[in-house]
Amino acid sequence: MSLHAALAAAATLLSAAFAMSTFERWLSGHRRHEAAWTISLAMFAAGSASLWVGAALGWGEWSFKSFYLFGAILNVPFLALGTIELLAGPQHGRRWTAIISLLGAFCTGLIVSAQLLGPIEPDVLPQGREIFGPGPRIAAAVGSGVAAMVIIGGALWSAWRLLRQRRSVGAASGPSGLSPRRLALANLLIAAGTIILSAGGVLNSVVDEMNGFALSLVAGIAVIFIGFLLTNTDGRRNVRALAEPEPWRADTRDRAA
Repeated sequence: MSLHAALAAAATLLSAAFAMSTFERWLSGHRRHEAAWTISLAMFAAGSASLWVGAALGWGEWSFKSFYLFGAILNVPFLALGTIELLAGPQHGRRWTAIISLLGAFCTGLIVSAQLLGPIEPDVLPQGREIFGPGPRIAAAVGSGVAAMVIIGGALWSAWRLLRQRRSVGAASGPSGLSPRRLALANLLIAAGTIILSAGGVLNSVVDEMNGFALSLVAGIAVIFIGFLLTNTDGRRNVRALAEPEPWRADTRDRAA
């Protein structure tokens, strides 16, 4: 197996494991942000699997369209939707769920019906600018760029708020059994992982195309997964903690009231 195929396989398995972890959390608490994260990570897995197929078996129209749709357009907006649901609450979350879902359906139709502008070489990852017209490329730029800013901004704001809050509560743990410092670190790792995923284009210009994208997928999703795991508690406390509101969410509700 070539290096890029092995990296794509690793990204697929890691994304799938991450999606199952967030799905398990959703089953425990049925919280809307965890449903959005599960959908996003399933799309990460689908995009990585398309990269795996293209790297191992050769690129074609539908393997590239699948990779472009799930890996470059849809996954990051749904990850950002989880951030909106978590930080802005269900009222804003429902509105943005409808907006992102409608735009996602539109982009799906756009990619499926898109005409290819040039041939696809089976042994080289195609470039969007060489294969698609402006519509799919604009969708990828807006979907990935704007959504990544939402995720990074939300994670940094949450980390800053938790660290500031630590001055008033000290090192005490919240209802989840986690300290504000640990939760802040988790948010910083999520921001860092998103930056790594967004840097796939830079890696693409430094190493060969398929290796660059695969490296960014593996590294980015691994860093975000570590941040997610830092929010876990041990043993039987997990289920109880997931059902209880986070202290910073409770504080937000108190201020809103």
